[in-house]
Amino acid sequence: MPKPYDYDLRRKVIEAIELNGMPRCEASEYLGISRNTINEWFHLKAETGDVKPRPSNHQGHSHKITDWDEFRAFVQTHADKTQAEMAELWDGDISERTMSRALKKIGFTRKKRPTATESAMTKSAGYSLPSLQP
Repeated sequence: MPKPYDYDLRRKVIEAIELNGMPRCEASEYLGISRNTINEWFHLKAETGDVKPRPSNHQGHSHKITDWDEFRAFVQTHADKTQAEMAELWDGDISERTMSRALKKIGFTRKKRPTATESAMTKSAGYSLPSLQP
């Protein structure tokens, strides 16, 4: 969400329009502010009696998993389950995708071997392709 205009600027624009008789369109062009914004400030002043910006209630994303030690213990006890089963067993409503992100965050992997294995397909010493020429 964008940062609101400064309170001092808001007051000066309203004063210029109300006390000095400056037209709203002229004030918007001079200051580079939308006329709609100035109209919103007048509506705000009519409602609240002041042009202070309304407080923002945005607190950020609410995380489903907050106790990571408890989650690690949960994963150790249910390591044989799928992500969908773990999501159902977890206390609270949690999706499979959230469970996947949380498992990745703690570094849990389902990989059985720590390193990649070489391919089992190797060339046989005595085998060759038949020749197509007579």
